[in-house]
Amino acid sequence: MSDKQVRLLMVLTSLLWSGAFITGKLSVQEFPPFALTFFRFLFALPFIFIILYVREPKNLFPRGQQWRALILLGFVGTFCYHAFFFTALKYTTAINSSLIGAINPIITTILAVLFFSERLTPWRVFGIFLSFSGVFIFITNGDLQLISQFQVNWGDLLMLMGVFCFSLYALLSRRFMKQYQLTPIMVTAYTFLICVVISIPFVLWENPVTYLSATTARGWLSILYMSVFASVLGYLFQSIAIQRIGAPSTAVFINLVPIFTIIQSITILGESITSLKLICAAIVITGVYLATRQERRVNFLKAHKAVL
Repeated sequence: MSDKQVRLLMVLTSLLWSGAFITGKLSVQEFPPFALTFFRFLFALPFIFIILYVREPKNLFPRGQQWRALILLGFVGTFCYHAFFFTALKYTTAINSSLIGAINPIITTILAVLFFSERLTPWRVFGIFLSFSGVFIFITNGDLQLISQFQVNWGDLLMLMGVFCFSLYALLSRRFMKQYQLTPIMVTAYTFLICVVISIPFVLWENPVTYLSATTARGWLSILYMSVFASVLGYLFQSIAIQRIGAPSTAVFINLVPIFTIIQSITILGESITSLKLICAAIVITGVYLATRQERRVNFLKAHKAVL
């Protein structure tokens, strides 16, 4: 698969993930957060394990230290992220959560610099500052009194915590795939399985009998969309891209998620969008681009020199 095809896959992944913000917002009206996390990946398991069995039958069962890596990835990147994500959607809008999710490339870059020996250039510093400024203005709605009192939406803060987990997952997954000879399909399948197992006691704590009888077809179809499209295909495409072009470059495509989400939120959910939020979205996307474009240029120059 060429790099161009990988990038097209990530554009499609961004579209699929944007739909998860819409269906997630619909489903949190009927299901508590841990139940959504559990059912989303429970429904995904048959699909991803069939793919693993057909494509990589020799990798059907992890061995030795592969388990330790998969358990960590499943806990941080799948269970923790989605527990924060679904809880956040109870307190904030799909637009807010998707825009906060757009700073994933920034957090990925910061973690890559601190722990994975990536370079931090002046453009990256400026881009990081610009993106965080845009997100901060967005979640405070430009209210100076609100800014002075540091009162932000609880859901927005939870989403930020989820983004941190997802960034850590992206960086660790590439390292673990190399270190433990894991494939993208193995990582996707077993992180889903581990998430389901970890979720069970939390689902029981939420007492399913109190809400299952009131669920609707719309709620279950929303979960099914997240299971098949946003989870199986989205995580699989992301793992392929991380293995091929690296976590920071893959994370750049998350910039497209808020754009797709804003369009769907207005047309499907009827959420409102102000000119300030559109400006903030543009600021965040611009900042992310500035923070990540330098890396691509440096990598190109290194490759060019190597050829010469």
